Amino acid sequence: MENNFLALEEKIVVMLKTVYDPEIPVNIYDLGLIYGVEVDEDKNVIITMTLTAPNCPAADFIVEDVIMKVESVEGVKSVDVKLVFEPSWDKDMMSEEAKLELGFL
Repeated sequence: MENNFLALEEKIVVMLKTVYDPEIPVNIYDLGLIYGVEVDEDKNVIITMTLTAPNCPAADFIVEDVIMKVESVEGVKSVDVKLVFEPSWDKDMMSEEAKLELGFL
């Protein structure tokens, strides 16, 4: 059973890597905006995430894109996105690939 949850979480992460902030050419997962992915026994998914800034003009677009794409993963029953701003996002949360793409390395 644990392997099924891990496989589902991996599929969710792959899908999250297709979501982009329209102003930044790096996906939200590699940007470090995803703080957590939880899947319960009924395959309801809770995504805890943040934005690069609390007043991000693309916030609604990004959250809707996350919901739509994660709901499209086979086996996912529902998706709830919890938008948080603690801890605050900073560029140190980005993956090495994202830092390289954005010229921070």
